[in-house]
Amino acid sequence: MPFRAPVSEFQFLFDHVVGLDKVAATERFAEATPDMVTAVLNEAGRMCEEVMAPLQRVGDENPAKLENGVVRTSPGFGDAYGKIAEGGWVSVCAHPENGGMGLPLAIANAVNDMMSGACLSLQLNPLMTQGQIEALENHASEALRDIYLPKLISGEWCGTMNLTEPQAGSDVGALRTRAERNDDGSYSITGQKIYISWGDNDFSENVCHLVLARLPDAAPGTKGISLFMVPKLIPDADGNPGERNSLRVQSLEHKVGLHGSPTAVMEYEGAKGWLVGEENDGMKCMFTMMNNARLGVGTQGIGVAEGAYQKALEFAQERKQGRSPIENGAGTIIDHADVRRMLAEMKAEIFAARAIASACAVSLDMKTATGDKGHAARAALLTPIAKAFGTETGIRVANLGVQVHGGMGFIEETGAAQYLRDVRVTAIYEGTNGIQAMDLVGRKLMDGGEAAFALMDELTAATEAARDEGGGLAELAAPVWDSIETLREATEWLLAREDLNDRFAGAVPYLMGFARVLGGFAHLRAATAEGGTGPRSRLARFYITRMLPEHVGHLAHARGGAEELYALSTEDFAA
Repeated sequence: MPFRAPVSEFQFLFDHVVGLDKVAATERFAEATPDMVTAVLNEAGRMCEEVMAPLQRVGDENPAKLENGVVRTSPGFGDAYGKIAEGGWVSVCAHPENGGMGLPLAIANAVNDMMSGACLSLQLNPLMTQGQIEALENHASEALRDIYLPKLISGEWCGTMNLTEPQAGSDVGALRTRAERNDDGSYSITGQKIYISWGDNDFSENVCHLVLARLPDAAPGTKGISLFMVPKLIPDADGNPGERNSLRVQSLEHKVGLHGSPTAVMEYEGAKGWLVGEENDGMKCMFTMMNNARLGVGTQGIGVAEGAYQKALEFAQERKQGRSPIENGAGTIIDHADVRRMLAEMKAEIFAARAIASACAVSLDMKTATGDKGHAARAALLTPIAKAFGTETGIRVANLGVQVHGGMGFIEETGAAQYLRDVRVTAIYEGTNGIQAMDLVGRKLMDGGEAAFALMDELTAATEAARDEGGGLAELAAPVWDSIETLREATEWLLAREDLNDRFAGAVPYLMGFARVLGGFAHLRAATAEGGTGPRSRLARFYITRMLPEHVGHLAHARGGAEELYALSTEDFAA
């Protein structure tokens, strides 16, 4: 069974769970009518199924290679990228004045989800370009925007971001790449960057690198970092690719997964670059790109989970093994209770994670459309949750997919293991999930919990409304209401800690507990839209009765503090 883009799932989420109608009601996104959204989702879904999905195994079995300084991409990737660019899928959110669609991020997020499920290695390329477009739209000079945005938006040129160095991973402030001022207003960039996704390719006319570097007179740490546009080919007077810049791909990494996506070690040797934003303001500029990229990476995890689930479901419906324990069953392993448990967990988890990511995207769209600080705070709060929970969902669901396949899941030819290998890195790049959790309990609670409590208040009110309807919805609403109160108490406990390390010690469990509660609410909303009966209501009952209770353990762990962790000495760990 080939990959099926989950178009109807997004339409349901937009209509009944996350409220895309609020976004469409704004002047900024008035063109995002229901008919427009349906047309875009259907067309994107068709492209994912027909163009990208057939390349999933191709990229894994025929990795990108570096030959005589040239990156040779996987067979078919160039043609597929051309169709992605031609369809406008690189620039769903980009401003129309530069050739973009100008649609809400929520729509782009849905498209990226479907693309990730079809072929994550290839989807990573346009995701990088989308982030670069956003950074340039917000921070670049008019001259740079005029040169680069039309080409990036059309897909003629591709974009990357260069942060990490061998000695500077999560600690970006430790970077050593140098920038020196030239007399013509440009800068000379020298240094090495690692883990550069799609650092080069053999199908786009140019590759444009956003590079973090430090000026000679800059302050130490992150306050002294600037951002530069450093193209592979320097545009000529007409804006066309010209002379080769002084940069090269030194090597490509040999990775656990994502074999079709070339991950480069980049060398800059006095390469010519142009400042984006102001000097020493690079982190601010880059975070414009990184924040939405974090949501994008969470969405990658969800998309991969979708692909893994579909493959596992197909196998479970076809594989005959053992006697069916139920009358009039399918006669395959889907009749067995434990296989059903795994499939139900996979499906329920994907819905929860997708709802959280979609809600985050809607908040970002409302922030863009209105400038309202409340929407901005909601988006900031949800971003680390969407990134971490989305990627953990990808890993967990892909792992369950291997288990559903049994021994055949451990055999590469089935393709089940590829999902697990490909998605594993998403919990690491764009800020590890531990860092996301520390951000949640640190910066995102610096407002005294105002944004978190405002969200909980909304969840409580909606849950009480569902409880008041009685019947099956009341039965589902009660444990969701209880979980919100448990989350509130855990948040109050964290806020009362004077030592920030007590928060950090339980940061990941807190984030996962928070996500469990949000997932329970999303399933309740789905059941409410269905009137408490139907397939979504049955899935909601499974999640709320069997998976939501996990929040209790997560939030108890979150309140454990740091003392017990540090009571273990380094010698204890080695014993």
